Amino acid sequence: MYAKAALALLAAAQGIFVPLGRPRVIEQPRAPIESAGPRWAVACDNATDPNKRAPPVRIHANTYLVGTCGLSSVLIVGDQGDILIDGAAEQDADLIADNIRALGYRMQDIRFILASHEHEDHVGGIAKLQQMSGAQVVASAPAAKIMSAGVPATDDPQFGVTKPFPPAQIGRIVADGGEVRLGNLMVTAMTTPGHAAGSLSWRWVSCDGGVCRTIVYADILAPVSNDTYRFSDHPAVVAASAHRSPRLPPVRARSC
Repeated sequence: MYAKAALALLAAAQGIFVPLGRPRVIEQPRAPIESAGPRWAVACDNATDPNKRAPPVRIHANTYLVGTCGLSSVLIVGDQGDILIDGAAEQDADLIADNIRALGYRMQDIRFILASHEHEDHVGGIAKLQQMSGAQVVASAPAAKIMSAGVPATDDPQFGVTKPFPPAQIGRIVADGGEVRLGNLMVTAMTTPGHAAGSLSWRWVSCDGGVCRTIVYADILAPVSNDTYRFSDHPAVVAASAHRSPRLPPVRARSC
């Protein structure tokens, strides 16, 4: 004790600052893409099962990929709680929760679960993830109607192909430009119909020190249907797909 005090007095007299006690520990990134990305690539290489287990990967700053090899789920970590986007299929809920815990985060810190579109392979796991976390589920009006019932819409292009799923309790409905705010987080909804009537894409800014990136969770736009549905018989569906959100950020052209 006296040695520390004498050292501090001597350093002060000479204008030297000597930190005493334990040095500050700088937290290292969790599952950084530089190391976790290659592990993800190896685990998912040539995967034919979209539900195959995949390790979590830090995309940038507070944004993590926590889904399966073929079905994305994204965790955004904030100072007052976290936001999860999509829940993959019903069987994938535990895998997503395992990935979140493997990163060192808690399910009960998830305050919002945001939905992309109302098909079982994207929102089938949300009901169980909602039970685990107590989070509020946010979806578009068309998606909310289907998710509350857990039964695919009869006018869905994939009706008869998509499976029923456990219904979730929808806490909030958003339209194009709707914002989900939580502490230092703000995620904006963008309507992108076509693949499903209630399709939403989501946009937010993720900062690592002075490096900020606009990240988009872009919902699928592929015109997939059952064997009898023809998009040419449904011009309103085609027209809706052509009028997507003006809030989608432009994509810069890159030379290949």
